[in-house]
Amino acid sequence: MNPKELIAQAIEARQRAYAPYSHYKVGAALLGKSGKVYLGCNVENASYSHTVCAERTAILKAVSEGELEFEAIAVVTSNGGSPCGACRQVMVEFAPELTIYIADKNGEHRTTTMSKLLPDSFTPRHLEK
Repeated sequence: MNPKELIAQAIEARQRAYAPYSHYKVGAALLGKSGKVYLGCNVENASYSHTVCAERTAILKAVSEGELEFEAIAVVTSNGGSPCGACRQVMVEFAPELTIYIADKNGEHRTTTMSKLLPDSFTPRHLEK
């Protein structure tokens, strides 16, 4: 799947975001190795710490459906904001070589990788005895 198709799906997912507090809507489209795309949006909560980001929503949906390997994720915000630290940690857990398309609401994007967003990351290998 090309980046523009994945970004278009993330733009669509962004429309379903529940962001009554920050008004910062985020959409994500995660491409599994199987070819299936999992969509996610941010879901805020009045108890702010219980908010779930779009990237984590997409990953948790995919994992709950049995997909554990991923090729790429598109993340769309109004201004092309980058994934937060918590999302980066969840992404590296499942896809340390993930390609990431960070886009604004018009689809203008930049491409990066998980290793560039979270160098020297803490991964499952650090828990091996």
